[in-house]
Amino acid sequence: MDFDSILRSIFNFDNYGELLALVQNSVWAGALLGLLGGLMGTFVMKRDLAFAVHGISELSFAGAAFALLIGGDIVFGSLIGSVLAALLLGLMGVRARDKNSIIGVIMPFGLGLGILFLSLYEGRASNKFGLLTGQIVSVDTVQLQVLATAAMVVMIALVAIWRPLTFASVDPEVAAARGVPVRTLGIGFMVLLGISVALSIQVVGALLVLALLITPAAAALRVTSSPRLVVILSVAFAVTATVGGIMLALGGRIPISPYVTTLSFLIYVVCRIIGGVRAGRGLNGRVLPPEAATAEVA
Repeated sequence: MDFDSILRSIFNFDNYGELLALVQNSVWAGALLGLLGGLMGTFVMKRDLAFAVHGISELSFAGAAFALLIGGDIVFGSLIGSVLAALLLGLMGVRARDKNSIIGVIMPFGLGLGILFLSLYEGRASNKFGLLTGQIVSVDTVQLQVLATAAMVVMIALVAIWRPLTFASVDPEVAAARGVPVRTLGIGFMVLLGISVALSIQVVGALLVLALLITPAAAALRVTSSPRLVVILSVAFAVTATVGGIMLALGGRIPISPYVTTLSFLIYVVCRIIGGVRAGRGLNGRVLPPEAATAEVA
């Protein structure tokens, strides 16, 4: 295959307008998932749970693969796997060292189960590939409504616990001393995170879910130390990467995830450069670590 053929496989805008009219639901779904990922990502960074997201995604992948094998609903199977992993981490991983070791055990176990189930599945290969790399090109109205409902429930729950969760994330010992239910909040957040991972897998797949739940928030932390602005930028970056990735993927023949992850990575690189330049010129003061930059305690 020559370079021109490769390029057309990645970017091909022939009849783009006609194709765009067919994926309006997919674009709305991508925007919803970007909004959810941007909001959740700020707390993932505050609570140092980037590694946990990957661990949850592996069991989510296993649940989706099992559902595919038995002819069940893939989203439901993914959701069950994610929530089980999130609950396990929330209940057992009290200390950071314990949590990391548990995640290290969960990740290969979930990935191994998922590969086993996919190897037993005799259906279309594209279905297998989609679980790993994402596929959101044919979202119908019912699927969009279900996705929107699930995302709204998660976001409403997150807003409801936002203030105490921020306190518990920044200084758990002081929060516990002041009567904040730190452990309960932690478990509740892990469940919300598990649901978010299961929903995000529809776009970028199990292997690249970090692009929605980590990278946008990490990019925002490089250009501002304002807690509110971090949230706004994280959401903006996640929506841009998701919707932009879908729009670009529409003109190519490869999965959506490379477009989404590449856009997300480029946003992070630009933000890191801007943050470094501003810090070097003294325009941004001292560079704060992520946990300090996002601290906003009542």
